[in-house]
Amino acid sequence: MERILKLDAVEKVFQLERKKLNHLWKKPFQSQNSKLFQALEDISLDVTKGECIGFIGLNGSGKSTLANIIAGYLAPTTGSMEQKGTVSMLAIGSALKPNLTGVENIHLKMLMMDFKPQEIEKRIDEIIRFTELQAFINQPIKHYSSGMRARLGFGIAIQTNPDILIIDEALSVGDSSFYQKCLDEIGRLKKEGTTIFFVSHSLKQIREICDKVAWLHFGKMRLFGESEEVCLEYSKFVHHFMKKTPAEKLEYQEAQIAKQKRKSLSRPRLGGQKFPIGSFITIFAVFLVSAAKMLGLW
Repeated sequence: MERILKLDAVEKVFQLERKKLNHLWKKPFQSQNSKLFQALEDISLDVTKGECIGFIGLNGSGKSTLANIIAGYLAPTTGSMEQKGTVSMLAIGSALKPNLTGVENIHLKMLMMDFKPQEIEKRIDEIIRFTELQAFINQPIKHYSSGMRARLGFGIAIQTNPDILIIDEALSVGDSSFYQKCLDEIGRLKKEGTTIFFVSHSLKQIREICDKVAWLHFGKMRLFGESEEVCLEYSKFVHHFMKKTPAEKLEYQEAQIAKQKRKSLSRPRLGGQKFPIGSFITIFAVFLVSAAKMLGLW
């Protein structure tokens, strides 16, 4: 089978506190590691064309972060990603513009994916029919419910015919009848060779949709394999985890984070010990120019 995605030792680190100007001279030599969060650690994955991969795990385990890296919205801190084809991502918000109407959002999203206006016009009626939003399609989507936004986002995504479709919790809202319509469309896409990544907390949905499942656990790939096998192991873990008290859960979380190897945190560009001389010179130059203008010397 043709490989469509390969992740090799991917890690992602977020800086929890934005750099402020006064930090440049107050604490230039202080380590910033305490202000960094490692969302993903050493994630490797091979996916072939037409597979449906589920991502499961507790909140904060890195599911959405990994989905956003595959979508191209985030860059990995370290590691590499090889990917073929077009990608469409569907999340609950779906990056829809709240002040635009449903029709205007359809035009905008599809123009951003290089569809020509004539092609968009041909697909609008099908999107409206599928989403069942006929009475609301000309209303600003800030007045839509979360389920209506998910319908519109899903309707747009399947009409763009992507090679890779990423669904991040978007089917967790809405009614059961629309959910069944989505299942039918996902089945059709799988038969046509579309690769699907499905992020959900619902093991029922994961079992219905996915061929394989990746269990992410505090940034690490704890288990990857056939859907039923991984879902069974994860359900056992959740059963025991839910018996813990809030204090025990917090203690467990802190212990898991402490186990992270944090290789990428030692990289100078993510909080090294070097004095930021370049930034200091730039700020000083701006200060001099501003002062000269105020004094009429420029």
